[in-house]
Amino acid sequence: MADQNYIIGVDIGTTSTKSVLFTEAGKVVGKALVTYPLYTPDVATAEQDPEEILTAVVKTVQKLMEAYVLNPSQVLGLCFSSAMHSLILIDAAGQPLTPSITWADNRSAGWEKRIKADMEGHAVYRRTGTPIHPMSPLVKLAWLRHEQPELFQSAARFISIKEYVFYRLLGRYVVDHSIATAMGLLNLETLDWDPGALAIAGVSPSSLSELVPTTAVLTGLKPEMANAMGLREETPIIAGSSDGVLSNLGVGAIASGLVAVTVGTSGAVRAVVDRPITDPQERLFCYPLTEHHWVIGGAVNNGGIALRWVRDQLADAEVATAKRLGQDVYGLLTKMAAAVPAGSEGLLFHPYLMGERSPLWNANARASFFGLSVKHTKSHLVRAVLEGIVYNLYLVLKALEDFAGPATLIQATGGFAESPLWRQMMADIFNREVKIPEHYESSCLGAAVLGLHGLGRVPSLDMVSTMIGATYRHQPIPENVTVYKKVLPVFEHLTEVLAREYDAIAALQAELGDIDLPSR
Repeated sequence: MADQNYIIGVDIGTTSTKSVLFTEAGKVVGKALVTYPLYTPDVATAEQDPEEILTAVVKTVQKLMEAYVLNPSQVLGLCFSSAMHSLILIDAAGQPLTPSITWADNRSAGWEKRIKADMEGHAVYRRTGTPIHPMSPLVKLAWLRHEQPELFQSAARFISIKEYVFYRLLGRYVVDHSIATAMGLLNLETLDWDPGALAIAGVSPSSLSELVPTTAVLTGLKPEMANAMGLREETPIIAGSSDGVLSNLGVGAIASGLVAVTVGTSGAVRAVVDRPITDPQERLFCYPLTEHHWVIGGAVNNGGIALRWVRDQLADAEVATAKRLGQDVYGLLTKMAAAVPAGSEGLLFHPYLMGERSPLWNANARASFFGLSVKHTKSHLVRAVLEGIVYNLYLVLKALEDFAGPATLIQATGGFAESPLWRQMMADIFNREVKIPEHYESSCLGAAVLGLHGLGRVPSLDMVSTMIGATYRHQPIPENVTVYKKVLPVFEHLTEVLAREYDAIAALQAELGDIDLPSR
């Protein structure tokens, strides 16, 4: 429609960038997706090419403009969501000295313990809200400063992938409060760079970007970038926030009692509070959405990746069957799991295949089955893996409720939300109603709503509630709840017991991995 106004939500993710065109009322008009690789030459490295991501941003916006927008003046603005915890070193000419080092990069693992033990890491966490962990740019900076000093000293700027995109679009180094907090360098109370964190990282404010609110309206698109995307040079860019924070907004989980749970490859449990809060046990993060909305919660490394491991390592027969029948192998695996009763007849799986963030914050955490007996089948293994993922999310929810209050409703999104078994399993384990919002592009919708708010087109973020329908609702099944209430204390106790051994088993695996064992 020639007289329709639009807003574009752009979500820069770990494996793809998605842009979604919304009307002012929040209706999806169209979407575009461009994928790119995550470079993992070894088990500890996880990097991306900043130029590939910039190209994806430009292409997705260009596709929307060409397909759906009659006149560029109809676009009110673009608001950006982005994955957190990335780090790029930039030289004085604005050129990257490194790839984008992502949250999944684990090369700085040794420095988290040093920062915690010798550099008042706990106090830094309480001030900044980002746990001391290899995902954090603070820890990455300490690692580079001490172990790659020549590279570190040659850098003029230390930025995230979102800042890189903004620099290329606008010619300015700007960072919103949410992404800055996720760097582990921003003080939650002052919303300014934290001197203690900067001292650990070895950087100064002059080597960081200009801090702006998440609702900041930025102008001055470079002519060549505006032309490439099909936009006017005057089109506003709203700074936006991080993907997890905007996902909460995008599913409407901003009121008391509402909790957002997202499970894709990884996962997260999040709620919104009205002031910054940190956890004395360091299980939770805290990032700003606006000056009146703060998102607290925990991110987990192990979501769908655990089910993918089952597919790759245990399910050759099911993969072949699915291929022969033209079916989805995950559908076959969940059908197997559905044939096993709740609780997997006493078989437990701790899902820490990729180390773990919340609630353990231990990169050395390892996965395990506990309770195996001869009566357990492959179907039991599959169900135990699915349950173990949700058990771990329950531990995060339990920690979250200590600070955000009891959860009354779970808003669930992500790839797992497509599975009726998983949705019901979550309702039963959490013993809460689970609702699946109609919008799956929650981070993009959150960005669109925040953008409209920043532009003054809507008075309050509460308008998001009018944009979200529900596709499915699940109530807890009482008999399953009874079973899980017996299982969860055992799972939690074992988590505490095994945590004492994770460093030892990680060291043993590293040692044995370097030894050529004799063949038999």
